[in-house]
Amino acid sequence: TNLASIKMRNDAQGAYIEVNTSQRSSVESKKHDLKQMVECALALACDEVTHGDGYPGWTPNPQSPLVEVTRRAYTDLLRKEPQVLAIHAGLECGLFLEKYPYLDMVSIGPQMYGVHSPQERLSISSTGRCYQWLCRILETL
Repeated sequence: TNLASIKMRNDAQGAYIEVNTSQRSSVESKKHDLKQMVECALALACDEVTHGDGYPGWTPNPQSPLVEVTRRAYTDLLRKEPQVLAIHAGLECGLFLEKYPYLDMVSIGPQMYGVHSPQERLSISSTGRCYQWLCRILETL
């Protein structure tokens, strides 16, 4: 759970405090459970609790052919093994899989630091390597 923002509002609806949180999980049922826990906690202090949809969870398949293509492209390009892992975040992959559940997917990206904070940044050099990696994957497919 990420406490995204707290804003004090005073508009046509009156004065109120708006609290935005984000619940993430690669497992949709766990994300739902987190959402319920946050709702119960906020309901103790709030008149109204509403929910947005957020990103759906997705469970990567470490045995997929695309993972192997991606791993091989990384190793060929950088001469070392990539770190292949699943993270707890809901990613855009979940949105695609909702509409096209048969797709084989991976998610790759540059090195990022302080994600979802005022100090969020990414490594420019790793962004260049990630672009080269993506090109190598596409050449292979």
